[in-house]
Amino acid sequence: MHIKDSELVLNADGSIYHLTLLPEDIADTILLVGDPGRVDRISKYFDTLEVQKTRREFVTHTGTYKGKKLTVLSTGIGTDNIDIVMNELDALVNIDFKTRQPRSALRRLNLIRLGTSGSLQADIPVYALVGSHYAIGFDNVLHYYKSDAVREKDIERAFKKDLNWPSSYSDPYVVKAHPSLIEMFDDERLLPGFTGTNVGFYGPQGRVLRLDTQIDNLGGLLSDFRFEGLRITNLEMETSAIFGLARLMGHRAYALNCILANRNTGEFAEDPALAVDQMIQFALEKIAL
Repeated sequence: MHIKDSELVLNADGSIYHLTLLPEDIADTILLVGDPGRVDRISKYFDTLEVQKTRREFVTHTGTYKGKKLTVLSTGIGTDNIDIVMNELDALVNIDFKTRQPRSALRRLNLIRLGTSGSLQADIPVYALVGSHYAIGFDNVLHYYKSDAVREKDIERAFKKDLNWPSSYSDPYVVKAHPSLIEMFDDERLLPGFTGTNVGFYGPQGRVLRLDTQIDNLGGLLSDFRFEGLRITNLEMETSAIFGLARLMGHRAYALNCILANRNTGEFAEDPALAVDQMIQFALEKIAL
């Protein structure tokens, strides 16, 4: 299958369109962060730094940490950006740019999100670290792909029934993190999470400033949902699409989120930078083992 120029867009130097990366620019383990400024905060711990590229919100650093090759890539905010990042990363490793055909032997990436988030549960305090075992997406990205095989349909049905989910909203989908990464990050310092991914920060997450929301007390309804011991632990804006697209493409995905806000109690971390740095050091410690 030859992929048309309009579908696989390359720059003049042969790099992938948005990320401006070449296949040799990335490692098999990639840390995904939303904030471009967070890339430096991770790569400062590297022993070597071999690649530094920037375009728009996409900043990429590749180097080594304790002998392990790692890439850090900023995605910007939202699952629309995740759709770009995931497809272009997969193209870098699994499409031959010269023949414009998928490779016969596919390469598998480890994709680990390091994000910030708000807790929905009163007993998950600010500064806690949540490791997402599942994600529920309210973003619609996965519905543009043939995704039935990777979704947890029983949880989806229970959620829509329990919350009487409006038909005007995106159909929620649920995807599990890769078991090998769940095992790799297993630690008593980490809370197992079921992460909600929303398409916005304000109304879609139930925040009310001047505009009324369609669902009153959305955060409370989400926090009350239960399915066989699972509860929705936190809200953010990227994880569901990372999990879903990774599963479809044959990659491994996981997410760590440091809790900066508790939506139940109304608290916000006094030192967000401390929470982020603790998450970064925890992640690097686990990856280097």
